[in-house]
Amino acid sequence: MPLNLKLSQRETAFNNEVVMRFELYNSLFQTLPFYQVKDTGILLPFFSSHCEKGANKQISPTAVIESFFKKYVPDIDHREQINRMFRFIQYIERQVVLFDAIEDSSFNKIGRSDDSGTLQILLQQAAVSEEARNAISQKLNDFSLRLVLTAHPTQFYPGTILGIMTDLIEALKTNDINTIDVLLQQLGKTPFFNKTSPTPVDEAISLAWFLENIFYHAVSGIQSKLDEEFDLTPTRRNQLLELGFWPGGDRDGNPNVTTETTKSVASFLRQRAFRCYYRDFRLLKRRVTFRGVEKAMATLDKLIYSNANFNHDHKNVQPEILELLQSIRHTLVADHDSLFVNLVDDLIKKVSLFGCYFATLDIRQDSRVLRKVFKFCMAQEGTGIDIPAGYLEFPEDEKIKNIAFNEADIICPDDEDKLTCDTLNTIRLMKSIQQTNGEKACQRFIISNCQQASDILQLIDLFLWSGWKKDSLSVDFMPLFETVNDLKSAAQVMETLYTHPFYKEHLERRGNLQSIMLGFSDSTKDGGYLMANWSIYNAKVELTAMARKYGIALAFFDGRGGPPARGGGKTHRFYASMGEEIANEHIQLTIQGQTVSSQYGSVETARFNMEQLINAGVISALHPNASDVLGVEKKALISAMAEESYKLFLDLRQHPLFVEYLEKFSPLKLLSHINISSRPTKRNTDAQLKLEDLRAISFVTSWSQLKQNIPGFYGVGTALNKMKEAGKWVEIKELYNSSGFFKTMVDNCVMSMTKTDFRVTAYLEKDKKFGPFWKLLKDEFELTKAMLLELTGTTLLMGEYPVERRSIAIREKIVLPLVLIQHYALQCLNTNTDEELTKIYNKLVIRTVYGIVNAGRNLA
Repeated sequence: MPLNLKLSQRETAFNNEVVMRFELYNSLFQTLPFYQVKDTGILLPFFSSHCEKGANKQISPTAVIESFFKKYVPDIDHREQINRMFRFIQYIERQVVLFDAIEDSSFNKIGRSDDSGTLQILLQQAAVSEEARNAISQKLNDFSLRLVLTAHPTQFYPGTILGIMTDLIEALKTNDINTIDVLLQQLGKTPFFNKTSPTPVDEAISLAWFLENIFYHAVSGIQSKLDEEFDLTPTRRNQLLELGFWPGGDRDGNPNVTTETTKSVASFLRQRAFRCYYRDFRLLKRRVTFRGVEKAMATLDKLIYSNANFNHDHKNVQPEILELLQSIRHTLVADHDSLFVNLVDDLIKKVSLFGCYFATLDIRQDSRVLRKVFKFCMAQEGTGIDIPAGYLEFPEDEKIKNIAFNEADIICPDDEDKLTCDTLNTIRLMKSIQQTNGEKACQRFIISNCQQASDILQLIDLFLWSGWKKDSLSVDFMPLFETVNDLKSAAQVMETLYTHPFYKEHLERRGNLQSIMLGFSDSTKDGGYLMANWSIYNAKVELTAMARKYGIALAFFDGRGGPPARGGGKTHRFYASMGEEIANEHIQLTIQGQTVSSQYGSVETARFNMEQLINAGVISALHPNASDVLGVEKKALISAMAEESYKLFLDLRQHPLFVEYLEKFSPLKLLSHINISSRPTKRNTDAQLKLEDLRAISFVTSWSQLKQNIPGFYGVGTALNKMKEAGKWVEIKELYNSSGFFKTMVDNCVMSMTKTDFRVTAYLEKDKKFGPFWKLLKDEFELTKAMLLELTGTTLLMGEYPVERRSIAIREKIVLPLVLIQHYALQCLNTNTDEELTKIYNKLVIRTVYGIVNAGRNLA
C-alpha cells in the first residue's frame, strides 16, 4: 500500500474513532450530576476558548485568568475564583483519562505509523522458507528482552483509576453507552491523588497492577506464539522475555527504602504471582475432572492456594509445580485424548516464565554509599579480611592489586549508620530471597555513579564479608555509567574488570554475560540532548569492542525515561538502528512514569510495544543495514554537532539565572509536595538547591511544565546551523536520510518541540530581569525549529507523523487551561504575603502537575 494512502487512512480512522468519539462522550461527561460539575461543564468550554485566545495574543496567564472571571463570572470573589479553578482542574484531569481510554480502545483500528516492526513481520519472513525460519529461530535463541518497571514519580494514575480506565477501554470498544455512562460517573467521584506520600511498598503495590493485569498475559502470549512458530531452546540460561522491578529494591537517594521494605516487596511479588496462577488454576480445575489426575490436582490446588494467601515460611516450589503440571499433562495426552491440554500448557508456560518471584527485584545503591560501607568494614577488628592499612588512599591501580577476596562474617551493629546497616543487611537478604523465591528473584546489584573498577570489586568483597561464598556467588554486578565523563571512561573500567583474575572467574560462572547500565536522564542533564545521545552511542561502541576483545557477551541496560530528553520517544527505532558495532543481542530498558500506562496500559499495546522491541533486535541482527554503521566521516559530523550543542548547553547551565528561572516559573520547588513518590526530588534534601543535586527526572519535568522542554532540544539548532555555515548541509541531509540512529534522534527531538509552547511564557519577554534569558531560550527554539523543518523537508513539526501530531495537539489543547492556571498560581506566589493564600496557591500548582504530565503521556 502506498505510504500516502496508508497515512490518509490512518488520519481518517483517527478522526472517526478518536476525535469524534471524544467530542461525543465528553459532551455526555459535561452533563453528569457531580457536585458543581454541571456548572463547570457549562463554563469549561468558554474557559478553554478564552485560554486559547489569550495564549495566541501572548497575554500573561494572570491577565487571561482575571479577564475570564471578569467577563463570565463577575460576581464572585477571589476565593470563589480559586474554587472554580480547582473544579476546572478536576474536570480536565478526567477529560485526559477519557481521551486516553478512547485512544487506547481504538488502537487496533488505527495502529501505529511504524507498525511494520511487529511479530507478524517475523512470521511472514519465516513463512518464506525453512532456511529463513531456522535463521530467525537461531537469533531468537540468542536474544533476550527485559523490561524493568521503576518507581520514578511520574506515574500519576492510582490503581483505582487504572481499573476504571481498563473497564472503560473495553466498553468503548463496543460503544456500550450504559456501561460508559456508569464508568464516567465512577470516574467523576474517584480521587486522583493520595493525601499522603506513598511508601516504597505502596509504590510496589501500585506498579504490580501492571504485572498482574497486563504483563502476565502479554508476556505469556508472546512467548506462546514464538514457541509455536519457532524452534526455541527450552533450557537456555536466560529467558527470552524477562521482567524486572525496582520499587522496594532501588535505594539510591531514597532513604525510605530499607531492608524490611525489600523483604516485604519480594514477598508481595511472590504472592501476586501465585494469585495469578490460582485464578488460572480454578479454570483448569473446572475442566480437568478426569480419572488419573485427582491426586496431582489436589496437591497442586493446596500448593498454589497456600502460597497465594498465606505468608508462611516459603521455599522455591517452581520445580514442584512444574513437575505436577507435567504429570497431569502426560495423563491427559495418554488417557484423555489431550482434552484441555492447552490449559495445562498455558499454566506451565506462565509458571516457567514468572516462577515464585514474578519479576526480578533489582537492588541499586550509589557508589559513594558503598565506599563508606567498605570503609566501615575495613575498620572492624578480627575479621580476617586482609586489606592493607592505608588502602583507601591508594591510587586506583594499587587498590586493584590489593583487594583480597576473603570470606568473612561481618555483622552490622544496630546502632551503626542507617545506610551502612541497610547495605550489609540487604546483601544478606538477597541470599535469603534467592533461597525462598528462586535465584532469579533477586540476582542483580546495580552500582549508581560507578566511576572505577574498584567500585565493583569492593562491592564483591562486601558480599563475601556478608555470608556469601566465592564459588556460589549467584549475583550479577552491574555498573551504571551516567555522566558524560563517566561514559568516556566506561570501556577502560570494564577492561580492568575483564582482565582481573577474580572477576574473570566470577563472570565465567555467570555464563560470561556482563550487563552494563547506561543512564540517559543524567547524561542529558549533564550535557544536553545531542551530547547525551552521542556519548551513550560512543560508549556502546567502545564497550562492545572491549567485550568482544575478551569474549564476553554484553547486555546494555538502558535507563530510559518517558520523554526524548530522558531516552524515551520512539525507543524501538533506536534498537532497530544499532549497527554491527553495538551489541544488540540483549535489550534491557526501564519503563517508568507515563510510559508504563501509555505504552503498556493494555494487553494489546503492551504486546505491540514488546513485539516491536523483539523485532528490532532480531531484524537488525538478521538483516543489518550497512548505513547503520557510521563511518569515520559521519561520526565526525555528529561529534562536531554534539560538541557545539554541548558548549551552548553548558553556557546555559552556568547562566546566573538558570536555577532561579526554574525555581520561579516552574513548579520545581513544589514537586516534593506531590504525593506520588517515596523518593525525594533531590539528593541532599536538607541543603540549598544545587543543579548537581537535582534529580534528572525533576529537572526534565520542570521544563516540561514550563512548556519549554529545554533538555529535549537546546543546542540542536545551533549545532545544525554551524554545520550549514561550514558548507556541510548536504552531508547532514544525507546523514538524516541514511542513518537510522541519527534520524531517530532528530525525530525524537522534533517530538519534544511539538510539545513546547512559548506562548504561555511570552509575557516574560518584557520582564526586566528574566526577559533576556527567556529570549535566549526562545531564539534557540526558533532556530532549532527552522533547521529541523529544513532538514526533514516538512512544513510542520512532526509533519511525517500526522496522526501522532494530531493526538499531541488535542492533548495540548485539553491541558492548556491547566498550564495557564499553574502559571497564574506561580505568579501569585511570587507576590503574595498571605500565609493561608500561599498554601492554597501551592495546592493549585501541585494539582495542575498531574493533568499536564498525564496528558503528555511521555513528558516526565
